[in-house]
Amino acid sequence: MTIFEIPRLVLSLRMFIFLAGLGLVNPAYAVTLKLATVSPEGSGWMKVLRERAKAIEAQTNGEVKFKIYPGGVMGDDKAVLRKIRVGQLHGAVLTAGGLVQTYPDIVLYNLPLLFRNNEEVDYVRSNLDAQLIEGLRKKKFVGFGFAEVGFAYPMTQTPITGVAQMRERKVWTPDNDQGAIEAFAAFDISPIPLPIADVLGGLQTGLIDSVGSPPIGTIALQWHTQVQYGLDLPLIYVYGTLAIAERAFNKLTTAQQAIVTRELNAAVDAVNITARKDHVSAKQAISNQGIQWLEPSAAEMEEWLTLAAAARDVTVADGYISSQLYAQVEALLQQYRNSD
Repeated sequence: MTIFEIPRLVLSLRMFIFLAGLGLVNPAYAVTLKLATVSPEGSGWMKVLRERAKAIEAQTNGEVKFKIYPGGVMGDDKAVLRKIRVGQLHGAVLTAGGLVQTYPDIVLYNLPLLFRNNEEVDYVRSNLDAQLIEGLRKKKFVGFGFAEVGFAYPMTQTPITGVAQMRERKVWTPDNDQGAIEAFAAFDISPIPLPIADVLGGLQTGLIDSVGSPPIGTIALQWHTQVQYGLDLPLIYVYGTLAIAERAFNKLTTAQQAIVTRELNAAVDAVNITARKDHVSAKQAISNQGIQWLEPSAAEMEEWLTLAAAARDVTVADGYISSQLYAQVEALLQQYRNSD
């Protein structure tokens, strides 16, 4: 630097300080977090996410913004996770099964016939949600709580109530969910793995004839148009989470992280609260559209429960789910059932 350039530098610094004092220069740089979800525009998830994104932008003076990709335009959970790993996306709304390759224990509540009713779900979740979120953080993802979708029921093109009948069906399972495949194996059912996007076509062509899904998912994906029967058996509790890659979250200041955490936790809580009402409404809606609900007999129910318990034990014995976490779930369920 020459002696003649020094006055110019001093003048520039003075101008910067003056403008900063007026609030016209912000030394912090803006961060845009890119999130993906399969939820379509106009859905409950999207309304809440957009509302909270605006709140975060306002509270951070525009320093933290969100770009949200709805309707599955970024692909299924597997594709979205790949894009997060390479930095094309920073986070997503994912099903628990979608995160299973990253953090297997995240599917703890997905174990077959683990819960009998919503009250048991609430009791266990109130004790273990925070522990699962902490486990997710150790895998380099920041989670903002869990939002339920509801219980998944077997839905078929022919009437079935027992395990033996289900073994004769062509049952779909998510193609990236090894836990679901192992659980089916315990029932001696050989499922057909497919991406979610291929399920409707599979039902239409006869590649598969049975799915397990919450009613709201069945409607959203139009599967209810291809099945005629539902087995009133809460086979699996389905839920998801909003998660952001830790490396992206760590680009925020401490104050920004606090704002984002507060607002996104509130977003997930809001979806979780409304989901249960939506589940009831959706179940009634598909009934109104012709789905016939069937009840297993007492003997059939006993077989379902016995085999489900065996499936859970196999999953834990294989190291797929932490034995320590599963023991906690069993203890909590026993406490709750003994208190009835």
